[in-house]
Formats: sequence, C-alpha cells, structure tokens
Amino acid sequence: MAALVLSLLILSSFSAIYADSGMIGVNYGRIADNLSAPEKVVQLLKSQGINRVKLYDTEATVLTALANSGIKVVVSLPNENLASAAADQKYTDDWVQQNIKKYIPATDIEAIAVGNEVFVDPRNTTKYLVPAMTNVQSSLVKFNLDKSIKISSPIALSALASSYPPSSGSFKPELIEPVIKPMLDLLRKTSSHLMVNAYPFFAYAANADKISLDYALFKENAGNVDSGNGLKYNSLLDAQIDAVFAAMSAVGFNDVKLVVTETGWPSAGDENEIGAGSANAAAYNGGLVKRVLTGNGTPLKPKEPLNVYLFALFNENQKTGPTSERNYGLFYPNENKVYDVSLSSGGKSTPVEDNKEKATPVVPSSQVGQTWCVANGKTTKEKLQEGLDYACGEGRADCGPIQPGATCYDPESLEAHASYAFNSYYQKNARGVGTCDFKGAAYVVSQPPKYGKCEFPTGH
Repeated sequence: MAALVLSLLILSSFSAIYADSGMIGVNYGRIADNLSAPEKVVQLLKSQGINRVKLYDTEATVLTALANSGIKVVVSLPNENLASAAADQKYTDDWVQQNIKKYIPATDIEAIAVGNEVFVDPRNTTKYLVPAMTNVQSSLVKFNLDKSIKISSPIALSALASSYPPSSGSFKPELIEPVIKPMLDLLRKTSSHLMVNAYPFFAYAANADKISLDYALFKENAGNVDSGNGLKYNSLLDAQIDAVFAAMSAVGFNDVKLVVTETGWPSAGDENEIGAGSANAAAYNGGLVKRVLTGNGTPLKPKEPLNVYLFALFNENQKTGPTSERNYGLFYPNENKVYDVSLSSGGKSTPVEDNKEKATPVVPSSQVGQTWCVANGKTTKEKLQEGLDYACGEGRADCGPIQPGATCYDPESLEAHASYAFNSYYQKNARGVGTCDFKGAAYVVSQPPKYGKCEFPTGH
C-alpha cells in the first residue's frame, strides 16, 4: 500500500489550481450529530496539512471558522435551491451576497458547486441546473468575483450511458442536448472544470467476479487494455475518469478539464457490500494519494495531473442507506483516525481496527507529529527479508544496532529487525513519499514502535 500524503498546493484560482501537479482535498460533510465544532475541525485540517476542503452548503459557522486559515474552500448551492436560483437572478444576487461576498476575502472561497449529482436527484431538478448555474455566474460577474471564483456541478458516473471500455464513454442520450452540452459550454466559457464524483468501490462491489480488487485499489496488477484505442489501464479510477473525458469529447468538448470532487472507499459495510473494510479503505486512499502526487495524468490525458477531493473527512452517523454510507470517513467524530493515515509527512495507510473508536494515546510532546516506519507482520517472511536486505544494502540504512550483541538485536525476530531497518531507511530519506512501502511489507505509524528495549530514531 502507498503513502497518504496531503501536502497540498496553494494556487491562485480554480481555473489554474491544477497547473503543475496533482492535488488532494477533502470533503467536509456534516450529516451527523456528534461532530466537533467547526473551529476544532479547522485545527484538525491544518494539523494534517490539508489546505483544500469542499463543503455541501454555505453554513455560516463553518465559513467563519475557515477565515484566515489558509484553506481554500469549495462551497455548494444545495439541490433544493436550484429552482429558485434558476427562476430569479435577484435570488442568486442575494445568495452570492449573503453566502459568498460576506465571507471573502478572509475565507478563501475558490469555487461554487451548483447542486450535487442533480441528474439522480429524486426531486427532478435537472431542468433547473443550467439556468441556475448561469444566474450564479451572472451574479459573480455583477460583484466582480468571476475571476477568482469558478462554478461547476458535480455529476455522478451514472450520467454515462457507457463507461467500458473507457474509449466508448458516452453520456446518456436524454441528457446531452437539454443539459450536458449547455453545461459544458458554460464551463468552457468560464474556464471551469467539470466536477465528477467517481467511486471504484461501487463498480467493484457490483462486479467483484469480473474486476480485480488490486485493480480497484491501485495495487500491482496486470492491467486492462482498452480494446478501442489500445491504451493500458492499471487503475479503475483512471478508467472511470477517461470514460468521462471520452464522453465529453464525443459531444465536442475535448478541451474542458475535470476534477474528481468525490472519491473514497468505505471502512465498513453490510454483508453484501463486497470489498468494504478498513484494510481496503486504507489501501485505496493510500494508493490514490500516491497516484495523485506523481503528477501523472490518465492514459487518455497523460499531461493533465489528477486532482481529487477525498470523501470524506468524518464518518457521518445520520446518513441514510447501507452501512457503507456512514463509514467513508478518514476520521471518527472524536477526531481519531479510522485507519492509520499519515496526512502530512509521507507513509503508508493501514487499518487501525474495524469500526471501533480508538482512544488517543498520550504521547510525549517531543514526539508529537513524528512518524515511524515498521514491518507489516502479516506479509510473507520472504517479502520482509527482501525488504530488510534492500534497506541494509542498497538502501544504506543504519543496520548496526540490529547486529548480534548490539542494542536492538533483541528481540531476535525478522519483524523486529526489519522494522528497525525500514524505519532507518524511512528517516534517512526524510519520510518521503514511497519510502515506507517495501512492496507492501511496511507501513507508517504515529506512535513509537515497541520492540524490546530498542528505541527507534525519528530523524538523521
């Protein structure tokens, strides 16, 4: 599994925020009755190095808490407001004044999501979407905010009639003329991105007999070749994104860029939700961030870095639907991690414990913010030995302390010795992305490792 690093970029506008390398943000949903106050949540975001967040409304307490935080914000105009926004320019003028202009520049709002997955909204709000987006854009222009704040609307992959192979991607015919083309035209004119919510979990859970779990989780796999254009895919998310690019190209909008506004993997689910679990969630999010931070694009758009917002910051206990819906969070409401995820310094993601709230251990102040690399005791002895040999050899880790008679020779076990060597290599390489992996034989922890009386260094 891979590093989950949220070292995010602070750039000038939504139209240019993804110019040079991949970006990771996080969705801050609040359908729960047990979340911390927004001020505490902002401190959590900052402590984890997260400087981009997406909201599902314009809640005053949240926007106020985000003021002067250095965190860029995407806000949302909810689906229930679309009819009013479509019908009356004065409504959007007032909405922008009260929900946007009132908070800037202290709160750094960079984009507005007009609606969310409108095409599947049971209130049948699709017909209002483009008029509402147009009116919001006109209001931004009126208040001279259109250069710094962009608009879009997140679509679900269910908007596609075809997504496999990716080159065959196409929108549902009934959506193309009424809403897809005019929406994409507005995005093109305003230099905005199409927002897409993409969940490999759903595709895998529904087709586990046909889709490789490793392919869905960014792990090593044989890949899939698109029979239409010969491009090879090594991750399901890349394939889903390119299906949307192909669909846009098919209707004449090959130049509109894309941002993944939701993606994630649940740490728990019902019995029939195949693949749900903390180990897979850790693998998906860890692999995703490592994938994004390479700066590489998809096979179809190799020069356009991947930009995503993880779903979600917290488990939300009041969400309806299957168990998975309440278990997408990186954190429990008490701000403890659902699985071990290093959001600031590099490392691997690994489960803490399924579906149980963990108490925060008391850590000496000198160790706050430190991370260590340890061996994964569940991997094979061959992998551990291979990693140990590399770390102590080509990797130039300091393996003197695990030699016979030295301070960390006891306990005399492969896991303990590999952990010391892996950690030495990790620390010597400044805890960088991918330096605590060893082909899945290692992961990052935020508490000091305990192997006998051996003390693991935290830097070199």
